[in-house]
Amino acid sequence: MRAKKLTPAELKKRARTVKLLILDVDGVLTDGGIIMDGGDKEYKKFNVRDGHGIKLLAKAGIQVAIITGRDSAVVARRARELGITEVHQRCHDKVSVYKGLLERLGVTENEAAYIGDDIVDIPVFVRTALPIAVSDAHEDAKRYALYVTKSAGGRGAVREAAEIILKAKGLWDAIIGAYSQV
Repeated sequence: MRAKKLTPAELKKRARTVKLLILDVDGVLTDGGIIMDGGDKEYKKFNVRDGHGIKLLAKAGIQVAIITGRDSAVVARRARELGITEVHQRCHDKVSVYKGLLERLGVTENEAAYIGDDIVDIPVFVRTALPIAVSDAHEDAKRYALYVTKSAGGRGAVREAAEIILKAKGLWDAIIGAYSQV
């Protein structure tokens, strides 16, 4: 199945209903690279603008969650820094976690967006109202996304999605206005 990409008007309509943005980590919040030392240390590079986008969403009352297949202390730390309390690591059945999140947070599939980058994200893509693939996602993942970001994973894709949601909800001008006050 190939998902039809959304027109700008359709994208705005779907983004306007988003109450929950769910993120994969490797390849979405990061560029997909993992640096490991000779011991147990793992390093990941996060984009600060993505982090700011997450903070802006939270300030606007939009919940953000993480569902990832790997388990990393670095991800737990970054989530704490960003105020993300719904962090689900070592998830090999993302759909079960996704369904549990919706139920626990009182959000419907029509109010959820998901950003992913690989074929393991397809089962959630087909269930969410706004499946988003990063620009450098696997081609098969892109086929199931309704929107593909201009930015790559770990290079502003999450911020791009955050701005789309905030603009669709009519909140972006107030955010800019707050920052432009001297």
